[in-house]
Amino acid sequence: MTELVQSFLDYFRTRAYRKERRTLPPITFDAVKDRYQYFPYVFSRICEEEVPVLRHPGDEFGFNRTVHVQFAGNGCMNNHTPDYAWALSNGFEEILADLARRADGADEEGKAFYRAATDSIHTLLTFCECYRAEAERAGCDKLARALATVPRKPATTYYEALLFMKLLIFAHRASGVSHLTLGRFDQYMYPYYLASQKAGITEDALLEETELFFISINMDTDIYTGVQQGDNGQSLVLGGCTPECEDVFNELSEMILTASEELCLIDPKINLRVSAKTPLERYVRATRLTAKGLGFPQYCNDDIVIPGLVSLGYAYEDACNYAVAACWEFIVPAVAYDIPNIRTMNFPLVVRKATMECLEGCDTFEDFFSAVKHHILAYFDERRVATSQYEWSKRFHPNPFGSLFLTDCREKGRDAFAFVTKYKNFGIHGLGVGPAVDALMAICRTVYEEKSISKAELLAALENDFRDAEPLRRRLLACPKLGSGDEECEKLMVRMLHFYAGAVNHTPNGVGGIWRAGTGGSQDYVTMSRDVGATADGRHAGEPYPSSFSPSIGVRAAGLLSVIEAFTRPDMKTLINGGPLTIELHTNVFRNEEGIRKVALLVAEFIRRGGHELQLNALHRDTLIEAQKHPEQYPDLIVRVWGWSGYFCELDLPFQNQIISRTDYQL
Repeated sequence: MTELVQSFLDYFRTRAYRKERRTLPPITFDAVKDRYQYFPYVFSRICEEEVPVLRHPGDEFGFNRTVHVQFAGNGCMNNHTPDYAWALSNGFEEILADLARRADGADEEGKAFYRAATDSIHTLLTFCECYRAEAERAGCDKLARALATVPRKPATTYYEALLFMKLLIFAHRASGVSHLTLGRFDQYMYPYYLASQKAGITEDALLEETELFFISINMDTDIYTGVQQGDNGQSLVLGGCTPECEDVFNELSEMILTASEELCLIDPKINLRVSAKTPLERYVRATRLTAKGLGFPQYCNDDIVIPGLVSLGYAYEDACNYAVAACWEFIVPAVAYDIPNIRTMNFPLVVRKATMECLEGCDTFEDFFSAVKHHILAYFDERRVATSQYEWSKRFHPNPFGSLFLTDCREKGRDAFAFVTKYKNFGIHGLGVGPAVDALMAICRTVYEEKSISKAELLAALENDFRDAEPLRRRLLACPKLGSGDEECEKLMVRMLHFYAGAVNHTPNGVGGIWRAGTGGSQDYVTMSRDVGATADGRHAGEPYPSSFSPSIGVRAAGLLSVIEAFTRPDMKTLINGGPLTIELHTNVFRNEEGIRKVALLVAEFIRRGGHELQLNALHRDTLIEAQKHPEQYPDLIVRVWGWSGYFCELDLPFQNQIISRTDYQL
């Protein structure tokens, strides 16, 4: 890390710049008559109010937010991975000319779309000129020279491409795009990296530019839309393969890992595409980043994800180009506007409803399991029908600037929510798989096999949240749990998820796409569990579920390998909306090279066994508890929350407590 990077990083960590922002009054939809003009209007207002500022000599990118405005309603684009390569290689002068040509032959709605997109581009170019003037005044010649070229012209160097990216992030965010991802960063940026390398720019200088860029994209994360601070979608993907199965992990991929390891910031959140052919040393390299306690990289298994996407109708070439949404959902840049988190399957609630409504009339466990399947289908159908009744044109205002970065939208002159893209699929999360299976296992064992608990006793205990029934609850807790090495538990999970995937996958979604089943749960492991009563696994009413696709909180696993064996048993190619096995490792695991290598071998084994996604969190419970007591002493303590990493002390208390309660495994 150079002195300039260290100085800029030190300034960033003061967070002083956050106090310099102003908040604009909310801008309602009534501010404009043409619905295509709402987001361009807000963008223009933001740019009018923004003050170009370079806060530090290391800030070679600018485009920092000095004002904040709340968008009206919930109409923002979400989990958007723009076609960055298209913009970087064309520049906005050529793009404007192309839009003008398209507008000439467009219908009225198309003309409105192109006009609004053009307005946003002109707003951005005008603001870029303001920044260029400020850069000249401040003596930042490097920035001033680059802004004389980009974004009007295509980027030609790595620095110009990074600057282009920073202003695109600024423009998308200020134009109403939330959870904006960076996609396959090491692929579309690689030509510019090579061009600068060929021009004589040293590796050290390129690393410095990368690190300064990474610091700059962390400057405004506190005002990005999300459930919690840090939930902003700034994830990127490294590595992967071509349709010819060629490994594309490159020198820039390695440089990004180095930059992230040196900076220890929450963004960008790194996803590493791997396969059975990935060399062990790459896992070792990635594990050193995990050891920093950032909660990433998250691993994605090409051997499972690519055929899984193909089975859902994605072309093989598109599937090979997959990226990751804000958390873990698999999406394809440029040609898709999938909404991968539109609904959630609350498995513990479904099992509880089946228990309370049907258990009494079920003579065998198979009868009861049939009732559970019926409730899974009914729960999905209810949410599927409600979603199909959305009036998309009223619920979401068009976002012409964001939509411009989707191939079919710009070619057809239509907004993303007109669903004209090649893929427009919906995803449903699979929440609380662990507790749901544990509840099924407890009912199977105690009610049907051993007959040690009567149906009436169990129903009364669940209804009363185990009041005066602690011995019964302890009996339920003592039953085998998913991840403890019990084969019957694992078979129950396979059966439940097989039915769920069959019920969801390929079901029409009403906008020309299909539904996709997944195993994630986002914030719902806290928010949706609050209203769920006691469950037959021994869980009290309102207690949080585990994060993502994980064993229940407090489960005594037979070991990490038993957890991996359990959660790779299902055919994960059928659950390709995403949702990682999440494992917390005690920080002591990483204390030496032997520990790091063991973790790397564990990851490789997960991939070999057919897991589709894995995230590891390095935790020390005592440190988290101390941070709760003295947050001022731990402002930069980072944890993996669900599909993203954030600063522990900036999280709401329920999320902090849930993270503290997670099992931190030893090796």
